[in-house]
Amino acid sequence: MTVAEIFETMDYGPAPESSAEAMAWIDGHGGRFGLFIDGAFTDPGSSFDTRNPATGKTLAQVTQATSEDVTAAVTAARKAQPGWEKLGGPGRARILYALARIIQKQSRLFAVLESLDSGKPIREARDIDVSLVARHFYYHAGMAQLMEDELPGARALGVCGQVIPWNFPLLMLAWKVAPALAMGNTVVLKPAEWTPLTALAFADLAREAGLPKGVLNIVTGDGAVGEAVVAADVDKVAFTGSTEVGKAIRRATAGSGKALTLELGGKSPFIVFDDADLDSAVEGIVDAIWFNGGQVCCAGSRLIVQEGIAEDFHERLRTRMAKLRVGDPLDKCIDMGAIVDPVQRDRIAAMVDGTTGQVHRGDAPEGCFYPPTLITGLDPADPLMQDEIFGPVLVGTTFRTPAEAVSLANNTRYGLAATVWTENVNLALDIAPKLASGIVWVNGTNMMDAAAGFGGVRESGFGREGGWEGLRAYVKGPEGKALKPVAPVAAPKEAKVTGLDRTAKLYVGGKQARPDGGYSRAVWSPRGALLGHVGLANRKDLRNAVEAARGAGAWSKTTGHQRAQILYYMGENLSARAGEFAARISDMTGATAKQAETEVAASVDRLFTWAAWADKYDGRAKGVPIRGVALAMNEPVGVIGQFAPDEMPLLGLISVIAPAMAMGNRTVTVASTAYPLAATDFYQVLETSDVPGGVVNILTGDATELAAQMGGHMDVDAVWSFSSSDISATIEAESAHNLKRTWVNNGRARDWSVTDAHTFLAQATEVKTVWIPYGEG
Repeated sequence: MTVAEIFETMDYGPAPESSAEAMAWIDGHGGRFGLFIDGAFTDPGSSFDTRNPATGKTLAQVTQATSEDVTAAVTAARKAQPGWEKLGGPGRARILYALARIIQKQSRLFAVLESLDSGKPIREARDIDVSLVARHFYYHAGMAQLMEDELPGARALGVCGQVIPWNFPLLMLAWKVAPALAMGNTVVLKPAEWTPLTALAFADLAREAGLPKGVLNIVTGDGAVGEAVVAADVDKVAFTGSTEVGKAIRRATAGSGKALTLELGGKSPFIVFDDADLDSAVEGIVDAIWFNGGQVCCAGSRLIVQEGIAEDFHERLRTRMAKLRVGDPLDKCIDMGAIVDPVQRDRIAAMVDGTTGQVHRGDAPEGCFYPPTLITGLDPADPLMQDEIFGPVLVGTTFRTPAEAVSLANNTRYGLAATVWTENVNLALDIAPKLASGIVWVNGTNMMDAAAGFGGVRESGFGREGGWEGLRAYVKGPEGKALKPVAPVAAPKEAKVTGLDRTAKLYVGGKQARPDGGYSRAVWSPRGALLGHVGLANRKDLRNAVEAARGAGAWSKTTGHQRAQILYYMGENLSARAGEFAARISDMTGATAKQAETEVAASVDRLFTWAAWADKYDGRAKGVPIRGVALAMNEPVGVIGQFAPDEMPLLGLISVIAPAMAMGNRTVTVASTAYPLAATDFYQVLETSDVPGGVVNILTGDATELAAQMGGHMDVDAVWSFSSSDISATIEAESAHNLKRTWVNNGRARDWSVTDAHTFLAQATEVKTVWIPYGEG
């Protein structure tokens, strides 16, 4: 194309990026790569090709790791971990700074390799991915420097097994590796089979930063290698990928004691109100769904437009689509590159070909490319509105009122990200907290930074990456001693029965309720006295309790001040009956009068402590490098199922209920199996303390029989278990149904005399990051 022709057509001329240096790096390894274990590349083994999706040509041959290779990598990481942690935060910071500088110095090499291997446009790899990678290592170098002051007592978990996807190969490596190394962990990382080259390049150059051998290990291959990493002797698994695989990992790690974070799929809504700057919103859509060819977990793939402007907006969008350029990813004038692999390209096509909506496509060349696509006229329940396509396909519907927009946006099993486009800041900040998502962008999209937590809710996974909240997944506190099971006192040979018979009921929806099954059991004192009977809850009782908790959603909207007043009131009422509760504890457990009085006093104090926290757990305004602000807002988790501890029946019960209440959650709490009467006495305190019905629900019975139902219940958002019964594995395995958060003791005791407020605060809240850019230009 001549200059004259360019002026005639106003088309962009080609601006190809050279791949010479990237290919020279590949050739320098003979075009074949082994694994990176213990600071060196192994000899190449049985291999597979990694290809340029834009041309179909082989770039290199990469080794298919075996289970023995994974074991060797974990062994190297295990050996290196104590020394790496002992180096201290400042020592690790120096090396992380060096890694960040090497990424900057070799930025073009990484960008070109990324574009060649994944098919993404060089502009995106160069200007977004690589710069964010450097930012993550710089940021987490600072976190390492501050660790000893800001996280006193925190320890590294140990060896982290990490499995990353193919859509952002180098950036996902940075998200996983940087915080892990900063906190003193070592890593065994498995990059995606289709896109391993930048991970291998990073490992190659990491030696120049002085990274000790064994601290970072890279094992390549297919999904079987990822399974081997998950099953290996690692202390934590971090996974980014599909929801289906995430569920399988949750089941595979259940009961293992391994820490787990999952960043999974999404079907993110892009809501456009009728007062929005429509041309600006159209550009937002381009960034939301056609960035990286739509191969983005948080892509704004569901367009929800206010009815009055829908026709105009769709027309503007179709006009803009016609100008998107699809082609050679190394051409700096290209907007969309290739789909990562023909398998993925064919999957996208098959999903679109079956639609009944109105389809509008842009242009794309032959080969492993897919055109930008808009599909309108779909019902909210249409498969394309519900299922993740993971391609450059935007599907849409319309709404009339803000309430309807929220309803449509939340009509999904996912909850990763959302976009709100409006010129009315009051409207934006009213809608953002109502959206079930971990991230909300206002008048922008795909804004990400190392300082701001990234992650989802529902079937988009759990845990955050980035910011202070992301570090929680890579540290641990002191480990408790092994917890001995506490069994109910057996019936004596000669019973002592005095006084009137009393059967304590369940507490559901603010009312005492008889158990559905009609069964109860006797509660005996160690001295052989009959203390009463308690009902044995079954799955129907659990169902009723969850329904009551779900119906008490107004509690999550009350102010922290109001919640505090009720918790203070509970403390006052418990204090007024301290002698009665102390006598009950002594009768049930055999504790001395002094011990029982101490437990009741600590319980009153614990209620006052959580009343104090109710309006003081602040969010953060993150220092992100934009003209705007990213607000990390602490929100209630929702309905939390709980198994109270057995070893301190009153203090333990209050220690799990009170923090959940303080942060706006509703609970379904299974009382101590061995000593349930403290809980059935306590609901009388709830009844006299203005606690709204359904906020706290108390069941009695066998924890082992309720564990599976609680863990698998689709309307429970999280499960905590401190029971002395062996139910941790059951809860974690069953939680995979809807990927609810779990916090289980894995048979380890906790010191209930200590509040441990920050751990409970983190477990009782979700962090939602709301990005609000501002300014006129």
